[in-house]
Amino acid sequence: MGSFEIQGGHRLKGEISPQGAKNEALQVICATLLTAEKVIIRNIPDIRDVNNLINLLKTIGVKIHKLKDNDFSFQADEIDINTLKSESYLKLASSIRGSVMIVGPLLAREGMGFLPKPGGDKIGRRRLDTHFHGLVKLGAKFDYQASNNLFLISAKRLKGTYILLEEASVTGTANVLMASALASGTTTIYNAACEPYIQQLSLMLNSMGARISGIGSNLLTIIGVKDLHACEHRLLPDMIEIGSFIGMAALTRSALTIKNVSYDNLAMIPAHFRKIGIKLEKKGDDIYIPEMDHYEIENFIDGSILTISDGIWPALTPDLLSVFLVVATQARGSVLIHQKMFESRLFFVDKLIDMGAQIILCDPHRATVIGLDNQFPLRGTVMTSPDIRAGVALLIAALSAEGTSTIHNIEQIDRGYQHIDTRLRALGAKIKRID
Repeated sequence: MGSFEIQGGHRLKGEISPQGAKNEALQVICATLLTAEKVIIRNIPDIRDVNNLINLLKTIGVKIHKLKDNDFSFQADEIDINTLKSESYLKLASSIRGSVMIVGPLLAREGMGFLPKPGGDKIGRRRLDTHFHGLVKLGAKFDYQASNNLFLISAKRLKGTYILLEEASVTGTANVLMASALASGTTTIYNAACEPYIQQLSLMLNSMGARISGIGSNLLTIIGVKDLHACEHRLLPDMIEIGSFIGMAALTRSALTIKNVSYDNLAMIPAHFRKIGIKLEKKGDDIYIPEMDHYEIENFIDGSILTISDGIWPALTPDLLSVFLVVATQARGSVLIHQKMFESRLFFVDKLIDMGAQIILCDPHRATVIGLDNQFPLRGTVMTSPDIRAGVALLIAALSAEGTSTIHNIEQIDRGYQHIDTRLRALGAKIKRID
């Protein structure tokens, strides 16, 4: 298990470019299974979750070549469906949440799929019902073997239909969307997720010959086609990393420029940072955050305490609530952080309390933060990263804290942030990786 040793209290300075979007990468890499022709994907982040998915595709026969840093070609012209039952496939698939999105393409292309219960962050219940209910609507047969946590799904033929998703799941929408692209007839997906990741996946599939309309809305219409062909696709910059860097600049009182952020795809993220007093300037497609010794949280119009909560896109993504929480610890004023989607995601706040933060954990979904207005800096301590987003929030806290902090289990951070220690050192951070 690796660790970061961080000497806090140093201001950062300079420019940083966000990596390619992790969540988009997991979707579009799975989409390469829908064609026997070569697909090129650019700007793929070099992170553990994505690399594990690439290795997973290799185990079933996909030919994958690295063209240059962050650019890969994929060709699924010789898929070996029998390897889905192999121990190596099942072990690797169980380690990554994104492996569930292999099922839709394999079902459409090969007529069957096997999947162990996937891993990922331990942030509460994360049901897969939306995925499988949607695929069953298309004509698949589903079986869950509880004894070994194995999902089995098969179909002789997928047929388009009307599907009302029970939740606007991003990965669930992606799975059903990919399967529908090769189903016969027309499929309508209502209550679909409409995040930029789903929009990008839809645009990529259309460039491969799919017929998808309604992109950007929660009502997608897919006219099935017989086959799909080669394409090139480039990932968006990762909005979660962009939000993490905004929060990092604010809490460390640093002047930073975040380059090429695809600002129009950030939706409510900049506005929510402004609500907690963070000044940020849009310069072309860059974001500049100036040095701020103080930032003040807004109240609602009636004077009541501000609430920041997550929601379905274009509302604030739940992946950034951990960052907003840690940034609020040194603001002037108070805020209620309401994490609606996952009941275990706020349990890392005890580590911030140990560092001197004033936080009241109201229940598994809500925490009240009383800002210290930089009058009482956080203190360095030893902590363990429980998941990707909490891990980077703890890293941000450690960079701002007085003294030295150690963060264990940084493999969780590496799952979502590319070479984060190297990139932060280039900005002046005092951070060392200990294996």
